Amino acid sequence: MASQNVDPTSASSFSSAKASEKGGSMAKGSVSKRLQQELLTLMRSGDKGISAFPDGENLFRWIGTIQGAAGTVYEGLSYKLLLEFPSGYPYNAPRVVFVTPCFHPNVDCEGNICLDILKDEWSALYDVRTILLSLQSLLSEPNIKSPLNTTAAALWNNQTEYKKQMLFHSQNVKQK
Repeated sequence: MASQNVDPTSASSFSSAKASEKGGSMAKGSVSKRLQQELLTLMRSGDKGISAFPDGENLFRWIGTIQGAAGTVYEGLSYKLLLEFPSGYPYNAPRVVFVTPCFHPNVDCEGNICLDILKDEWSALYDVRTILLSLQSLLSEPNIKSPLNTTAAALWNNQTEYKKQMLFHSQNVKQK
């Protein structure tokens, strides 16, 4: 299964600098093609509560949105995300951060996310849709054993108090 994360166009497979340069532009073209396909797939998916589109003309930088799932403390809330794709995508994970401040055990105050599929469990088989659905799921099912926000993690088991703090945090952010 490890071979799925091996980039067949990586520069190490070429012997000369010229071939390496050509491989880099071929890789960028294949990444663009992959991202275009992922955009079409996402648009056609019909998944509720998730969306993402390139930020202007830059296909390597997307703005995504996830909605809090019904029946959770996040119900009715919407979060904006930034997704930045490296030239080695899909063999390397994209950088994903919350733009909208999010009070959550696995999200720090800078919007960084602790989610295994965005780090050491990344697979070239994942796509933007998978990332967004995983983040939407993470909102209601955090990993409180590996928190970035220890305050949120400590409150998680008391959903009434957690929701108060989350809403307080959201209101303070909107006022700034």
